[in-house]
Amino acid sequence: MSREVFTAVVNPAAGAGSSSDRIIRLARALREGGAAVTVTFSRSLGHATELAATAAARRHTVLAVGGDGLVGAVAAGLVGTGAELAVVPAGRGNDLARAVPLPADPGWAAEALRTLPARAVDVAEAAGRVVVGGVYTGIDAAANDLANRRRLPRRPIAYQLAALAVMARWRPVGYTLTVDGEPVPLTGHTVVVANAPWYGGGLRVAPAASLDDGLLDLVTVGALPRRRMLPVLAALRHGTHLGLSGIAASRAREVTIAADRALPVYADGEPLGHCPVTVRVRPGALRLIGAPDPAGA
Repeated sequence: MSREVFTAVVNPAAGAGSSSDRIIRLARALREGGAAVTVTFSRSLGHATELAATAAARRHTVLAVGGDGLVGAVAAGLVGTGAELAVVPAGRGNDLARAVPLPADPGWAAEALRTLPARAVDVAEAAGRVVVGGVYTGIDAAANDLANRRRLPRRPIAYQLAALAVMARWRPVGYTLTVDGEPVPLTGHTVVVANAPWYGGGLRVAPAASLDDGLLDLVTVGALPRRRMLPVLAALRHGTHLGLSGIAASRAREVTIAADRALPVYADGEPLGHCPVTVRVRPGALRLIGAPDPAGA
C-alpha cells in the first residue's frame, strides 16, 4: 500500500516550538516522495479535534505532531471514521510514540508513513474525552498539577521533581474503585487506568498493556511508607514495579474512581477534572499506523 494524501495537525507550542521544525522537514520528505501534505496549526485541543475531523471527512491520513495531549485530541476527531492516524512525537512526554515509533530521519519516517500498516486499536473514554494513553489520579496527577501551576520547564525531569515535592507532604487516599461493576476499596497513593504501557515521560506504568486487547490495565499503588515509594519511582522506569509489595495490577473494561478528598485527574498529560471519574474502553475505535502486532511479529 502507499498513502498519498496527509493532513498534519500541529501543536506549534509543543517541544518549545520544535514541532514546527519537525513537520517542515517531514512534509518536505513526504512531498519529495510524491505525497500531498496539508499542514494545519491547532489553537487548542478542541481546535485540534475539529481539524482532525475535517481531515477525516476528506479521507486524509492524519499526523498528530505534538505531545500526548494533542494525540488524544486528534484521536477524538478520528474515532469511528476509519481515518488513519500516525503519531509524530514533538512534545514533552511522547509516551504513545514509544508504542508506535517512527524513524528519526525525515526520509525514513516519510517512507514509514506511506507504507507501514495500520491496525484497529482501542481508546478509552473518560469525562467525555477520548484518551489514548491513560487516566491517573493520586501523587502523579498532583505532581502534574504542581508542575503546571509553578510553570516548571515542560520536561520529564520537572515532573519527577514535582513528584518528590508532593510526596513530602502527601498522605494516603481512601479510594473506592468500581471495577466492571464490582466495588474495590483501596487505601493508597495513586490509581492508573492505562490503555498504553507508558506515561509520565517514559515511565512504564503498565508494561503488559496492549493497545488492541479490548481491555484497560488498572495499576494501583497502596499506602506504602515514604521510604518505599522512592524504589517504586525508580522501578517505574523499567516496568519492574509490579513485582514490588503494595503494587497491584488487573484488567477491566470499565473503572470508576472515587476518593475521600478532592483529587485532580489527568489524562494523556492534560487535566481532566477531579474525582469521581469513570473510564471505559472503546475497543478498535481508532486506526493507528505502526501499531505493533499483538503476536510480537
